[in-house]
Amino acid sequence: MLMLLPDKLQTKLRSEGGIKALLGMARCGHPDVLSQVARGIANFAKCESRASTNGIKSGRSVLINDGALPWIVQNANNDSSPIRRHIELALCHLAQHEVNAKDMISGGALWELVRISRDCSREDIRSLARRTLNLSPIFRAEMRRLKDRSMI
Repeated sequence: MLMLLPDKLQTKLRSEGGIKALLGMARCGHPDVLSQVARGIANFAKCESRASTNGIKSGRSVLINDGALPWIVQNANNDSSPIRRHIELALCHLAQHEVNAKDMISGGALWELVRISRDCSREDIRSLARRTLNLSPIFRAEMRRLKDRSMI
């Protein structure tokens, strides 16, 4: 069996339609499947974030490019705690890279990050969301703009 490094595995997953396949599996709606899809997306976001931090990857997230953001935002407040927890982590990892910020704002993810930073039951995720929001100039500017318009 061929062992692939995480960045090569991500490239292979994307080129073979792995993200779109995950999203397709989610359409069945079964909670166990949704949990595994959410876990896959969170793991992908985490590996991608690590690759960006280490200078191996640059540019927008593959998850955003392949259309996963609407599904992520839609499931960020899922009633099932395992699904919600994985998606909250995925959002935090995506948000750590400024290149994703504008897409996340236009896709409704900023509201979810704010909610996570205030309401998440896990302190580590809540803290990560808060720190991510505070470190992003784009998110801070958007929150100021919304505050000035009395939207938050």
